[in-house]
Amino acid sequence: MSRPARYEFKTRPVARSEATVAGDKWRFSVLTDGLLRYEWAEDGKFEDRASTFAINRELAVPDTLWFYDHEHSIEIVTNRFHVVYDKKWPSDRGFSVSLKGPGAKRWTYGQLGSLSNLGGTRRTLDTIDGRAEIGPGVLSRDGIAVVDDTNSMLFEKDGWIGTRREGIRIDMYLFVYGRDYRAAMRAFHAISGSQPLLPRFALGNWWSRYHRYSADEYLSLMNRFDKEEVPISVATVDMDWHLVDIDPKYGSGWTGYTWNLSLFPDPLGFMKELHDRKHKVTLNVHPADGIRAHEKQYPAVAKYMGIDPATEQPVHFDCTDKKFMDAYFDIVHHEHEKDGVDFWWIDWQQGDRSRLPGVDPLWVLNHFHFLDNGRNQKRPLILSRFGGPGSQRYQIGFSGDTQMTWKSLEFQPEFTATSSNIGYGWWSHDIGGHYAGYKDDELTTRWVQLGCFSPILRLHSSANIFNTKEPWAFNKEACEIMKDTLRFRQRLIPYLYTMNARSASDDEPLVQPMYWDYPDREEAYGVRNQFRFGSELIVAPITSPRDPSTHHGVVKAWLPPKRYVDIFTGVVYDGDREMKLHRTLDRFPVLAAEGAIVPLDGSWRPANDVPNPTSIEILLVVGADGAFNLIEDNGSGTHVDDGDFRMIEDDGVESGNENVRFSYTPIIYKQSTGVLTIGPTSPTDPSIPESRTYTVRLVSYTPRSSQIRCVTTAHKTKKAKIQSWTTRIVENGTLVDLGAVSNDQTVILELEPGPQLDVLDPTKMVWTLLKDANMEYDRKVDIWNVVTAGQAVETRVSRLRNMGLRVELVDAIVELLLADGRYD
Repeated sequence: MSRPARYEFKTRPVARSEATVAGDKWRFSVLTDGLLRYEWAEDGKFEDRASTFAINRELAVPDTLWFYDHEHSIEIVTNRFHVVYDKKWPSDRGFSVSLKGPGAKRWTYGQLGSLSNLGGTRRTLDTIDGRAEIGPGVLSRDGIAVVDDTNSMLFEKDGWIGTRREGIRIDMYLFVYGRDYRAAMRAFHAISGSQPLLPRFALGNWWSRYHRYSADEYLSLMNRFDKEEVPISVATVDMDWHLVDIDPKYGSGWTGYTWNLSLFPDPLGFMKELHDRKHKVTLNVHPADGIRAHEKQYPAVAKYMGIDPATEQPVHFDCTDKKFMDAYFDIVHHEHEKDGVDFWWIDWQQGDRSRLPGVDPLWVLNHFHFLDNGRNQKRPLILSRFGGPGSQRYQIGFSGDTQMTWKSLEFQPEFTATSSNIGYGWWSHDIGGHYAGYKDDELTTRWVQLGCFSPILRLHSSANIFNTKEPWAFNKEACEIMKDTLRFRQRLIPYLYTMNARSASDDEPLVQPMYWDYPDREEAYGVRNQFRFGSELIVAPITSPRDPSTHHGVVKAWLPPKRYVDIFTGVVYDGDREMKLHRTLDRFPVLAAEGAIVPLDGSWRPANDVPNPTSIEILLVVGADGAFNLIEDNGSGTHVDDGDFRMIEDDGVESGNENVRFSYTPIIYKQSTGVLTIGPTSPTDPSIPESRTYTVRLVSYTPRSSQIRCVTTAHKTKKAKIQSWTTRIVENGTLVDLGAVSNDQTVILELEPGPQLDVLDPTKMVWTLLKDANMEYDRKVDIWNVVTAGQAVETRVSRLRNMGLRVELVDAIVELLLADGRYD
């Protein structure tokens, strides 16, 4: 009998001898030119097993590495750092690390609290209302960060868990990279593993609610979503799918594995109905109470564990007992998966202790659930909590039960962005908040908008009978915006899936803090809620109520050097400045720089199961060269279980003996010629349509129709032919419809040489703002006369600021007048 897939865990935990130096009780391993491991073992026995954090210490020896072994000290030098150590129990006088280069810093042992760490994440946001303390990441403005791995769980060679040896020990990793943040993150992933590739469906909309649904009620709800033309990819059923009202002699009803047949009389039929509607199914489990006598699977589990079922003796949850874990998976969970459960929501809330020191049940559950879900070449997926450094190997993170307040919304984007500093990029928040708080249609709408530009969009709410997140449960304005936002999320999946592959192969998470790209700009650290969303977009979420007069929400933003355009409004902005962005509730600040290319599903309402689309809309921002390589595959096939893989242009993604075969569609724009080239797609794959309809949205650019020319070229014959096209003006630019094109052809759309973004007249937008503002009519006329005066923009702005107006109104007008410096 073959070993279960959950024990097939590839590690390379022993550092290269050439990069290691040791004494009787101390050892250093130079893992990269900026990553150093230090150990102290009172008994002289050092640790070479993989830990939850460090699974691959066998990295290439740095090109520049010198050891200077003196009688009473040792020096270690790379091109990034210089270590001096006195070979004794570590102290601030005897152990120091100096960072090389401009603005060099010096770290001494015990200095952890004084480092300006940029933060990581935390285990859960349960009960949080607003800001919460987060743990450290591996990035620091001082350039040196520390991961303390002394007490973590270990993995044995046979794939089972292990514990640390007893005695006085230290096991720590120093990331010495200065402000080369991306290099630090590459080192983190090299030793700890990359984020695995998500199944395509996980990037769509998730429905979840803590509510005692019946099968009929749940299916009726999915029918309503279809009727409202809102796609749902993942159908989550919270804990009431199983028996919860049990005889008190068995304990609490939180743990359960037996379907409640009064609510779900035909579980297989229920899940088949969901699958027929193209939804994936996940069930919530609280494993803490083990398998008890009221469970349907109890007799089989009890017998396997050597217990007479007649005794009704409970089978206690014990993550340190391999036999129990085998029964837990092979008897209990596999039966449900055979019936139709696609993956599990592991809702562990019972702390971090087990029978063995250092073994956290959450870690054990995450690790084995993830590997087990990936058996039979299935791409694995779980939803669970963050366990600590190394948790990025087990997507997706469930951030817990936040309170429904503006304070909680305000913290969430920052929390998501800083989590990337510890490699954790796939958070699934309770979009809209979970419990307590208050009903506020505007708050929920803004939260759903943030969810659209979050790693995972999972609507969720508590068991309160008034608390739900169906769009039609809110007022008409909020309902329509939420529905449009959920559709747009599903349309984003071609872009998101490419970023998913990029994250797995290049260690570039979807959400990144602004300072990753601009580490030496102080402004990048001051916009904690602003973030990069993939390679092409910057998001500055609005997380506070709108002004009652202007009806606009506002956010402080920093635009890096370049020129930007809001993809929804078409407003053009000069960069390299701080400013306030104002938006009505139906708008959300999402900016793309000149040269940006964003592929979308061309369908207004993509399918629930988000297949590779038959039509694609490409957002293009002219003004600079741009390139985007659209990545696709079958979305759920062969997986990579250790995260250590690379992208290969011809053959997809490779890891050991396993491959994920990607197809690529290059999209290239040349500014000097104004030519956009699309395709061909290669290699071909049955999951990708043989031909597609392409539409190009020229954001804030109005071409002259006489200048446009479109041709297609066959990949094999190289023959070119004129492709028919049509144009139409839309709110944020121009749509060019190119019609259907075979995937083996190249599409060439020719605009004019060196096209530039339109210079928009901001007074038209100011008119709308004033028309809708709640204020005196005569005062509106005064403002309008200033805005339209034949004076320099600076003069008009100065006059507005001296009219005694509410600052919220002036700021909203000034944003539009000063957005694009080309307008005067």
